[in-house]
Amino acid sequence: MNFSKIKKELSIKFTKESLLIQSFTHKSSSKNNNEKLEFLGDRVIGLVLSTKLFELYPEESEGVLDKRFASLVNKKTCCNIAWSIGLQKYIILGNKIKISKKNEKLLSDGIEALVGAIYLDQGYDYAKYFVLRVWKAELKKSNVTILDSKTQLQEHSLKLYKKLPKYNIISFSGPKHKPIYKISVEIDKSNEFVGTGNSKQEAEQNGAFKLLNNLDLI
Repeated sequence: MNFSKIKKELSIKFTKESLLIQSFTHKSSSKNNNEKLEFLGDRVIGLVLSTKLFELYPEESEGVLDKRFASLVNKKTCCNIAWSIGLQKYIILGNKIKISKKNEKLLSDGIEALVGAIYLDQGYDYAKYFVLRVWKAELKKSNVTILDSKTQLQEHSLKLYKKLPKYNIISFSGPKHKPIYKISVEIDKSNEFVGTGNSKQEAEQNGAFKLLNNLDLI
């Protein structure tokens, strides 16, 4: 691999060539792979994007911010970003397969590992700059009205199991003018997810969104 060419094509600053190569190396290729960098990059991306959403939407509840955040960091979004910067050209696999957009987990893990490597090599400020640059279009779309997750989940559950989702109030706290609801939701063959919000509707929407995200339906 041509180190200078890679940096130019990805538009990044980087010092340690071996670290960059490691970020591209899938576990099928070597023990010195990108799994730990992926773990680190996931946390860096989470901090950068959650902070940005906090700044962009200061009046929104935690439940709504959580929905916007989940849509920014799910496998499909991360895969699309990895593809858009050409990361597929550099991922090193143990078997010679042609990477396509269908390899969502592979590409999603790859962008996380790259961010982890950039953080170690250049520090947080530059990693933040990189994340905000490559996530710019997705952040712009984050102001789009959130789809009705309860309706989506209901349609999915009825189609597969002929049953409605089950919602249960777990707790209710806070002052009357700004209550906090915690409501669980599940469907057949799913885990239980807990949504929070300042109303029952908002908490149910939040829980339904989390469940849909877990099922890779959004």
